[in-house]
Amino acid sequence: MPTPVMPGAEPYASDGSGEHAATGVLVLHGYTGTVQGVRHWAEHLAGQGYAVSAPLLPGHGTTWQDLNTTRWPQWYAAVEDAFTELRSRTTRVVVAGLSMGGLLATKLAIEQGPRVAGLILVNPIYLHDNRMLVALPVLQRLVPSFPGIANDIKKQGGEQELGYDRNPLRSMHSQTQLWQEVRRDLGEVTQPVLLLHSRVDNVVPLVSSAYLMEHAGSSDVTEIWLENSFHVATLDNDADVIHDESVRFIERLDLPTPETTEPTSSHDIHDTE
Repeated sequence: MPTPVMPGAEPYASDGSGEHAATGVLVLHGYTGTVQGVRHWAEHLAGQGYAVSAPLLPGHGTTWQDLNTTRWPQWYAAVEDAFTELRSRTTRVVVAGLSMGGLLATKLAIEQGPRVAGLILVNPIYLHDNRMLVALPVLQRLVPSFPGIANDIKKQGGEQELGYDRNPLRSMHSQTQLWQEVRRDLGEVTQPVLLLHSRVDNVVPLVSSAYLMEHAGSSDVTEIWLENSFHVATLDNDADVIHDESVRFIERLDLPTPETTEPTSSHDIHDTE
């Protein structure tokens, strides 16, 4: 019998309405987290009239032991399924993600090409400077889990992230393999990109976003610093910045249907320092 899903972790979906109904936004949560961590973001986009889908990734929202039995191809397959469903009821799809959700969004952009109209990335993970990761291939065979990485939030007294209190090492090792694959192909990301990342992030180092900025093939990248949030910025003090900038980014894309989209030639990098 499958493990019950935690209350609040459930997938979220909304049909589009009004002038924005033809645009879909796929919103992806992070590793060991759940849809709860991006639900307000997804709801805000739905409130603007966009069709929204926020799937619960395999192994998430139940127990960390469940997550330890899953690997990145299963997470990515769920993302592909959600993208296909959303695209079946819209004319273009923008993909958004927090942390590992941003990694999976980037993988989807690489694989789907112009069928992904744009990327919105919040504190995405592509690499880490923790030296212990060198030992992870061995550790994951010896130790089931480390202390969790969820709930890195600066805001006091606000909503807490619904996530695991343990980081299962076999699934973590699998994620690092996806890091390598996506880094290798970052030059194939040609879609417009909105990158929002926290000045202080206790989970993902700044070098991760810097790597994206240096190696992505897109000539249209907007970088925005989040000055008052930690890693789970979608539940933190800068959540409204993420909401507003996401809408602004989607509105200014104004692209034709994905089948006829050509990579943009404009170069648009903003730093809010």
